[in-house]
Amino acid sequence: MIEIRNLEKVYRAGEQPLHILKGINLTIEDGDFVAIMGPSGSGKSTLMNILGLLDVPSAGSYMFNGREVAQLDDDELAVLRREEIGFVFQQFNLLTRMTAAENVVLPLYYTQRTVDLGAGEDLLKEMGLEDRTEHRPKELSGGQQQRVAIARSLVNHPRMILADEPTGNLDSASEKQIMEILHKLNERGITIVMVTHEEEIGQQAKRLIRMRDGLVQSDERREDFEKRPLAVGREMTKEYLGIHWSEVWDHFRQGYQTLLANKARSSLSMLGVMIGVAAVMAMLAIGKGAQEQIEKQLASLGSNILQLKQGSVRIESNVKLPAGSLTRLTVGDTVAIKEKIPHVVASSGSITGDVQVTYQNKNWPTPLSGVAAEYAEMHSSDPDIGRFFTQEENAKRLRVAVIGMTIVRELFGDQPPIGEMVKINKIPFQIIGILPEKGGSGFQDQDNQILVPLLTAMHRLLGRDYIETIEIEIDAPENMDAVQAATVDLLSSRHRIAPAQKQEAFQIRNMADVQAALSQSSRTMSLLLASIAAISLLVGGIGIMNIMLVSVTERTKEIGLRKAVGARSRDILLQFLSESVVVSAMGGMAGIVLGWVITMLLSVFAGWATSISPTSVILSVLFSMMIGIVFGVYPARKASEMLPIEALRYE
Repeated sequence: MIEIRNLEKVYRAGEQPLHILKGINLTIEDGDFVAIMGPSGSGKSTLMNILGLLDVPSAGSYMFNGREVAQLDDDELAVLRREEIGFVFQQFNLLTRMTAAENVVLPLYYTQRTVDLGAGEDLLKEMGLEDRTEHRPKELSGGQQQRVAIARSLVNHPRMILADEPTGNLDSASEKQIMEILHKLNERGITIVMVTHEEEIGQQAKRLIRMRDGLVQSDERREDFEKRPLAVGREMTKEYLGIHWSEVWDHFRQGYQTLLANKARSSLSMLGVMIGVAAVMAMLAIGKGAQEQIEKQLASLGSNILQLKQGSVRIESNVKLPAGSLTRLTVGDTVAIKEKIPHVVASSGSITGDVQVTYQNKNWPTPLSGVAAEYAEMHSSDPDIGRFFTQEENAKRLRVAVIGMTIVRELFGDQPPIGEMVKINKIPFQIIGILPEKGGSGFQDQDNQILVPLLTAMHRLLGRDYIETIEIEIDAPENMDAVQAATVDLLSSRHRIAPAQKQEAFQIRNMADVQAALSQSSRTMSLLLASIAAISLLVGGIGIMNIMLVSVTERTKEIGLRKAVGARSRDILLQFLSESVVVSAMGGMAGIVLGWVITMLLSVFAGWATSISPTSVILSVLFSMMIGIVFGVYPARKASEMLPIEALRYE
């Protein structure tokens, strides 16, 4: 089974080399029971670690089952350890947060997709611990802990068990029980290699090897060696070499248990991520709310709308006439635009003026607009209460009006205004609708306005036979330029404008450009707010890295144990990375709740416009998990690269 030739081990103690093993030659047969004895510093523990593939020799040859160990990489050594070797440590090396059964089946995490607790319970029953399966190590005596460790060494049905001072910390009764167990295992064909400094324990082995100063001093056969066939144990599931979801789930479950064992530290780690996620979510909600508010205000101006106003032209004397001298817009122009230009959905003329509105003993100055019936749909201004006037009412020049909420508050208070008569510049009008509330825009109160039919305003209120503005709604933004050019050509033809003067004859403003600029400003502000909040997540990620580095240091011996029972570097990497992701994910979930609370408080008490979108929630969660992965990689990689023997020796 084992063949060693000229094996050496040298450590560096400062500048001086320290020779621990000095050319060991040794052969161990399958099924033998070997005790290695010697005083402290003789090299017996170092030899045991090399035999167990926990350490590597500095020179010489080590053949294990016909394979040269020096030619194997770390993962191949890990697989060989868990398939062929079981370890029994002097300090037991049980994980305190796991039950006895969970400690026993720990190696199965690295050989199978799932963990069979039943196998652990069966082995504990074999060790006489059937009533201790759910107990944790602190609830067990030293002898019981050692029996749990022996059960753990057997769970993968190894061909060899390495026992390092298996009775060193036990009383006489427990010592006797452990030796009886080892003898029974040897009778089943399992090779036992035991390191001890106790003479009476060494004398119980079939072969006694004594060491001193890094050399084999004597090799005594105490009992005739009779090779026995290895008893067939429970059939093992073939190792799964890929990454399976159940494996990932097991890593996350273990990570969660580890975090529960250090609640205060884990909570502080999550706090940084929670604050960061909450800040990102709140800032995105504020930015989204501001953008929706802008879009709502823009909707009142209309979407895909061209605004056409009268301009000025130059005549042959080069005297510039006042605005609109030769380009008065008419109601007929609005009809012609709608009927003759493709892609035009609607067109509406308008005229404005300042008026005095009187109701009973109250009066209020307000801007008045005369508009066509199409205005309501073009500007998303259908009344919340009542209705808008119709084309027929406009054609008949009826005295009806639609008013904003400011006028309602100033003139009517709590009294319903629908159906009431008011006087506009001493002319009676009937209120038929109340416009949607839009709030202020700069120095202008958008709710302080009154709308009346266009022809009524022209002929009954303001005494004009022309209109000031024509608004043209277009079916799609990409048709804006074509409609704009066609409108100028049409009106130039109707008003006999010379080709050279067409551009000065009319003023056209594209509302889509205004909307795009405001929307871009809103998106930029949202991105800025989110970037500022992301700094909090960055700080939280650095906190996770620090905590995980501390965790790696504190759990160095655990890392060594896991590698000793068969964990590969990838397994350790996934374990610590999963713990980091669990911290960040839980912090992210708590941050979502906190962010929602902050957003609601800002909306209710500060009156800010906020909007929580599913995208911001998903983004916050993904960002927090990415923080866990990015900042958890370095600590996890550091843990995965540890050598088993160095980790086990760490104090």
